[in-house]
Amino acid sequence: MTTAVSSESSADLRGFKRVQRLAYECAEAVAARLEPGVTEREAARMQREWLRERGVRDWFHLPFAWFGDRTAFTNFRIPPQFFPTDRALEPGMPFILDLAPVYEGYPADVGYSGSLGVNPVQDRLMADLEAHRELILREVRERRPLREIYQDVDRLMVRQGYANRHRAYPFGVIAHKVDRVRRRRWSPHLFGFGTQSLKGLASDALHGHREGWSPLWSPYRFSDHPPRPGLWAVEPHLGFRGTGAKFEEILVVTDSRNAEESAFWLDDDLPHVRRWAEEK
Repeated sequence: MTTAVSSESSADLRGFKRVQRLAYECAEAVAARLEPGVTEREAARMQREWLRERGVRDWFHLPFAWFGDRTAFTNFRIPPQFFPTDRALEPGMPFILDLAPVYEGYPADVGYSGSLGVNPVQDRLMADLEAHRELILREVRERRPLREIYQDVDRLMVRQGYANRHRAYPFGVIAHKVDRVRRRRWSPHLFGFGTQSLKGLASDALHGHREGWSPLWSPYRFSDHPPRPGLWAVEPHLGFRGTGAKFEEILVVTDSRNAEESAFWLDDDLPHVRRWAEEK
């Protein structure tokens, strides 16, 4: 997808933007309903139900919810630990909601961080994430290799005094490509991931392997290439002493030679961006 904007590509961007906003609306609505005693499993179910009521029938992945020190992936070692548990929310506890619906063939993958009441540590983490959003966009526009950008994000976290928690994700990814999927009335899922989206990611991985690029943005050698045009769900995740925070949103990368058109965030009217603007 490029900014040689045909009506089709413009429509595609509007479709991705629409579902990303829907996902964030869901996160905000569910966050407003959280109260002491609600478990991660219940919060995940609330997200699923909210989206299904609005026509979502497919998923890049089913909703996650992490409470307390699980927001920093404390002691996470194996994939099943990412799935929602019976951990109950308590006053002052941080939480992260992570949801990836597919609507009308357009996927989104968003992360929403908050707390039940005041949590100064997570507030600080969220404020410091703004610099990561700026760094990532700037260096993608410079066409730096993805692996090097990942390392620069790491270095910024160290200067800020934080730990890199997206490294705990499978393959240590900070981002992955997202593409349109075939519209279906219902799609099965495997290990929490929609089979349609998994097929698309696998196809990208196969083509990328042949052409020298990867749909996974990681710290490893297979990400040692310039940003690939397309849409990327980017999620820098900070941790500090058992508290975690992140955002996740779509970054559009094109083959334009114009710096501003070569990469841009799909939408600047998102909860974390509004939060930073209000704090200035």
